[in-house]
Amino acid sequence: MEKKWKILKPDMREVTRICRRLKCSPVMATVLVNRNVVSSEDTIAFFDSSLQRVSSPSCVKDIEIAVDRICSAIKNREKILIFGDYDVDGVTATAILYKFFIEACADVSYYIPHRTREGYGMRSRHISDVAVPGKIGLIITVDCGISSHDAIEAANAVGIDVIVTDHHRITEDLPSALAVINPNRSDCESGLTHLAGVGVAFYLLIAVRKKLREMKHWDSYPEPNLKDLCDLVALGTVADLVPLVAENRILVKNGLEIMRQGKRVGIQALIELCKLEKKPIEPDDIAFRLAPRLNAAGRMHHAKLAVELLLTEDAGSAVRTARDLGKLNLSRQIIEKEILEDIEKLLNDCPAMLDKQTIVLSHRTWHAGLLGIVASRIAGRFYRPVVLISEKESPCKGSARGIPNLDLYQLLESCSDSLEAFGGHKMAAGLTIIPENINRFREDFEEITKKTVHSESFAPTLLIDKELMLNEVSDRLMDELESLQPFGTSNSEPLFMARDVRIYFSSMVGNNHRRMQLGQLDGKPVNGIQFNVLPEFSQLERFDRMAFRLRWNHWNGRKTAQVVVEDVVG
Repeated sequence: MEKKWKILKPDMREVTRICRRLKCSPVMATVLVNRNVVSSEDTIAFFDSSLQRVSSPSCVKDIEIAVDRICSAIKNREKILIFGDYDVDGVTATAILYKFFIEACADVSYYIPHRTREGYGMRSRHISDVAVPGKIGLIITVDCGISSHDAIEAANAVGIDVIVTDHHRITEDLPSALAVINPNRSDCESGLTHLAGVGVAFYLLIAVRKKLREMKHWDSYPEPNLKDLCDLVALGTVADLVPLVAENRILVKNGLEIMRQGKRVGIQALIELCKLEKKPIEPDDIAFRLAPRLNAAGRMHHAKLAVELLLTEDAGSAVRTARDLGKLNLSRQIIEKEILEDIEKLLNDCPAMLDKQTIVLSHRTWHAGLLGIVASRIAGRFYRPVVLISEKESPCKGSARGIPNLDLYQLLESCSDSLEAFGGHKMAAGLTIIPENINRFREDFEEITKKTVHSESFAPTLLIDKELMLNEVSDRLMDELESLQPFGTSNSEPLFMARDVRIYFSSMVGNNHRRMQLGQLDGKPVNGIQFNVLPEFSQLERFDRMAFRLRWNHWNGRKTAQVVVEDVVG
């Protein structure tokens, strides 16, 4: 789909001020102003990744109630059950709580439901079949629980306390849990709505550790260093596509630092499986290499496999488990390809579907656990909200994915009469629906989208930070741009534009990727690469305009500047 290019126009007075204050290049200053990092306080907050800058957990509603109950359970050796979700956010949240409680000498276990057999969230049967037989006294949910009303009432009825930690949007009244820790509560003034589920769990641990310190608990046991858990927090945060701002930015920066030290054997085994051990791990490596393999456990088998990998301290076991996840991921890719082929056929048979502003498709054979990945691909390709539904069983399960400048959650909320249940975020959601309501939902979803979403939202736009001559690319500029990491949602990687770019040399490599030497006028050539090149662009000898990013290319222990081509006009 053709993209609109928009060159941002920052206040040049602010650019000049930042150049002077930080003694940086105008390019770097321009990027900062484009991200509204302007004042001295803004720049300190942006670049200082000290965990001391994380805001106090005391501002989170219900956290003191939760902390008192947890510390009492630890002291009295009550059985604690951590109930997690099966995606990377839930798996990492489960792992950090479990590891911390083990180090605190708590009597703790964890439970993650099977994605296809049990579905999302805690149900009443988990109380009767898991918690009661296990003599559990306290349940702590992570990355789920905000909609588990029936299960929590069942727990209350048998005297089991429940603490909910979650970050999903709240569609109804709060559940009747002892404590509900969710920054999205209307009465929570923490301002931490950007946290992932693992971030909420981490905040709880900050408060629990402090309380245990006051109780002199750590006089008997070594006090855990919470920074050592930040690699797991970074995994879950990046994988869940939450904004990489404020606390998330701090947690991810510290997590990447820990990850690069190779201390956690499970993550290291996964890194080596992905052949990433010779380069510094970055958010893209998590999003596109590590997270899919961890997610493959829950999608294709059981998420406890991913938890076991993250918790193991045995290197041999880690390697075996990582290989198992790699095999599951390959199976996932094969089935995903089959679903994509089904969708291609549906759209080819009925091209009028693409005249609409939404895509809602269903099929009797689709694997419900893979629909989110496929929906993301379709949403990106056709740039409109997508809902894919598996009709394998009733009620049917579906996954929805959105596009920027559109609140998918609100759209689904407006169509909730057609749905049995739904939950999620602005860009991603899950839903259940009975088969006879699918056509009604398809019509409602299209109608509400047409009414509430401006037509310009359906035109993909590239926001260009600055026009840049290729001879301006230098090691100093590369280092400056690298200091802006981690890049992700709400802190996008800088994007530049160059005109009249000559291609001095090119060759096709891998899967339709084009490696090139690029230059302008008589300037020094710069190495470049363009991924997934369409046939009509593979033989071009020059680009009228080129949108690109700048990244270090790590190879054989050396790093060189590389242009990564995002889009071209031939």
